[in-house]
Amino acid sequence: MRLTQRRSAPADQWAAPDSLAPERPLPPCEGGPGRGVGSASRVGAILLEIVGCFILVSACFTPTAAALAQAAMTPVPRTVIYPGEVILDDMLVDAPDDRIDARADSAARTRSLLVGKMARRTLLPGRAIPLAAVDNPRLVVIGTEVRLIYVEGGLRIVTSGAALQDGALGDTVKVRNSDSGVTVSGSVQPDGTVRIGGG
Repeated sequence: MRLTQRRSAPADQWAAPDSLAPERPLPPCEGGPGRGVGSASRVGAILLEIVGCFILVSACFTPTAAALAQAAMTPVPRTVIYPGEVILDDMLVDAPDDRIDARADSAARTRSLLVGKMARRTLLPGRAIPLAAVDNPRLVVIGTEVRLIYVEGGLRIVTSGAALQDGALGDTVKVRNSDSGVTVSGSVQPDGTVRIGGG
């Protein structure tokens, strides 16, 4: 009997076909789980950075109490206002407190305290106006003729006289009666007349 040696088949011959080979893991794609987690983290970091920048910018532009105080405005004359002139709104301009000579305890801070008032002394442009420098406008001027109205009960007498004092609304002034020469005192009325008597 002749013995023959059988050759073993090559290892490749017994290798499983590609269809039966175990699948290798695919690299994560842009829509895959691995890439999605990383993208979400990066997007979150970017959003946090944007929000932080927004908060920082908002803080820079939000006025603080000190900034608001510094930005306070005070009405000052636009041009020279002379004694006796009635102050009109267009005679004033608003100026920052830190650029004018203003004393908090004496300066008029709003236009409503000045418009319609009469200057008692010369008011210079750009200077704060002290409250003591203005007064109610004079309705009675010294040396001018005024109407005197005497009222007592149902009696009403109207005559004229010469004002011996300047007077604003509600002031008590002295007037010399033109007919009798007698000096009387009365209260200045809104229409510029002087009322004598309390009836």
